[in-house]
Amino acid sequence: MNKHLFPVAAIATLLSIHPVWAGEGHDHGAPASAATGNAPKRQPDGSVFLPKTSQRQLAVRTVVTESKELPQTVELTGRVLMDANAGGRVQPTQAGRIEAGPKGLPQLGQSVRKGEILAVVRASAGAIDRANQQAQGAELAAQLETARRRAARLAQLEGTVPQKDIEAAQVDVTSLQQRLAAVSGSVSAGEALVAPVSGVISSANVVAGQVVDAREILFEIVDPARLVVEAQAFDVALPAGIASASASTGAGHSVQLRFAGAGRSQREGAIPLLFRTVGTAAVPLAVNQPVKVLVQTRTLIQGIPVPAESVVKSAGNQDIVWVHTEAEAFEARPVRTVPLDGASVSVVNGLKAGERVVTQGAALVNQVR
Repeated sequence: MNKHLFPVAAIATLLSIHPVWAGEGHDHGAPASAATGNAPKRQPDGSVFLPKTSQRQLAVRTVVTESKELPQTVELTGRVLMDANAGGRVQPTQAGRIEAGPKGLPQLGQSVRKGEILAVVRASAGAIDRANQQAQGAELAAQLETARRRAARLAQLEGTVPQKDIEAAQVDVTSLQQRLAAVSGSVSAGEALVAPVSGVISSANVVAGQVVDAREILFEIVDPARLVVEAQAFDVALPAGIASASASTGAGHSVQLRFAGAGRSQREGAIPLLFRTVGTAAVPLAVNQPVKVLVQTRTLIQGIPVPAESVVKSAGNQDIVWVHTEAEAFEARPVRTVPLDGASVSVVNGLKAGERVVTQGAALVNQVR
């Protein structure tokens, strides 16, 4: 046996028995530590483990549900309009050039009072029209001068000519003076644009020096506390069963509405419904703003009212609520809801009375993975 083969075989045997360690600077880091058991996490069954400390940090709030008889709600698409009795438009009756009023041109959001002069439209005429007006003015001026001389001669002959002739001459002078003033002023006449109602400028479409046409809408004035909402209903019997209504802007705002009436002619297969805002304070609505109108009917259904923010979407795009089953455990429940008003919904399937539902922080609980 070759004496050089024994050391090589011995080294190979030692290497197969003992582990090989990497040298300094070649290690792959410490092994991953086990996950802590006191951190928020999603359980294999889909529930969420959320410690009490995390619940306080996320401001999670719950409420015990209660089954009630709630009004059946219909959701309609609506649009905000100005009240015809509390809003108005300012339009010129003649074409011309815009000039600022005594207080300047009004700006958006500026409060104005009824009868206040907003702007002046200085009439603009073509060259031929101006020439005709000047020619007519010159003719009237000549007639006025002749009438004055005749009236002066008759006045000197007072006592020898009838008094009625003297008075007729003086009337002719006065008439020609008025006609001449009217023709002279028509060349550069100005039309004062006044506010038809008191309110706030919601639309301003003019600048100084702008040339506008007749009947062009220059200003719109609204009363923010008196707006109306028009919605479209495809159920002809709906107006007879309306109990209450509210408008939701989609930004967390809900405005109470009062049903004012329904049209008797269809528009594209739907009946227009008119609602008025309730209250005297300014509401967070704007003219021509689309809104969601929630109409509560007199028909009652059994359901569980919860805040709208309690309903979130699952990974499968399904409506769910989170139920507080244990002190630190939350379980997702698929539900079917119908709108109740702008701030809450009615759960009609998937939830039982007496369960504790998350009303604040549901979206944060839903994000735990």
